[in-house]
Amino acid sequence: MKKRVLVGMSGGVDSTVTAKLLQDGGYTVRGVYMILHDNPDYHRKNIERVRHVAEHLGIEVDILDLSEDFKEAVYNPFVEGYRKGLTPNPCALCNRQIKFGKMIEYADRVGADYLATGHYVRHDGKNILEALDETKDQSYFLFDIDRSILPRLLFPLGEWRKEDVKAYAADIDALKDFATQKESSEICFVDTTYVDVLKKHMNVDMPGEVLDTEGNVIGHHKGYMHYTIGKRRGFFVKGAQEPHYVSRIIAEKNQIVVTKKDTLLADTIHIEDVNLDEDLKDIECEVKIRYRTKKIPCRVIVDEEKRGVVELKEPVYGVAAGQAAVFYDGERLLGGGWITGAE
Repeated sequence: MKKRVLVGMSGGVDSTVTAKLLQDGGYTVRGVYMILHDNPDYHRKNIERVRHVAEHLGIEVDILDLSEDFKEAVYNPFVEGYRKGLTPNPCALCNRQIKFGKMIEYADRVGADYLATGHYVRHDGKNILEALDETKDQSYFLFDIDRSILPRLLFPLGEWRKEDVKAYAADIDALKDFATQKESSEICFVDTTYVDVLKKHMNVDMPGEVLDTEGNVIGHHKGYMHYTIGKRRGFFVKGAQEPHYVSRIIAEKNQIVVTKKDTLLADTIHIEDVNLDEDLKDIECEVKIRYRTKKIPCRVIVDEEKRGVVELKEPVYGVAAGQAAVFYDGERLLGGGWITGAE
């Protein structure tokens, strides 16, 4: 009997090619499109594309409205995170709660043996590995998914390069339009900037004070929600002869603290809600503190409450509370935790 796989389909080239590759590989494929946020025109266009692919492949496709779940688990924490002066990572939250949470539940409901997505990661049956295409690797965003479901996940694009995926689609008449369509935004519900999202919920333009690390007022800014850790523009510092960078956000007082770059370095990171195998309590590995940063050698120590300390072997800039510290052993994703602070 053919193995059954549920494929998360977005209407983009990656999930489209994923479904085609799995079908060609002998799987019985069923697609699902998830309505996650409130943008009817966005969903209408994508659903049209998904149904076009389903018709071409001769597969079933379901439309799953998860907008309320998404709002509660991803969107609201995103807004509240910025309100608290954090720098949220909604994609990692979505992968944990929705794409590999609610969608695996739906896979069970329809009797699928596996769940597949168009993520650029590899999989050895037990561990997630970095993608062959380093420029597209998305393992960072999968650090927090439930490790018990890993054997049921399929990632056909892990061995592919993006240009080859597009070329593959371009060679199939019914799919060639997918090869040239515009890339989707990194955060699906952010059309322009995150500040425009926040404006729907709160006043973001509130002039406030810029402080130095001693607490002295040295300038002014246009509202703390416009800034993230490491930002160097958009605020005024009296008499500044060299660039200053945001090192801290004091949300309750609408203040930002700035410093020169050489004092922005951190070599210790504090994390919580750590997602690692139970036997990994004190390990030497590598860490990424943001998606596009390089890996840094480190030691990770985790306590029984899933809180941890990351001791970096070399200092880094721009560690932001709300982002994720994600751990690797070579190309193997070990897991990670949510950053609460650094020093």
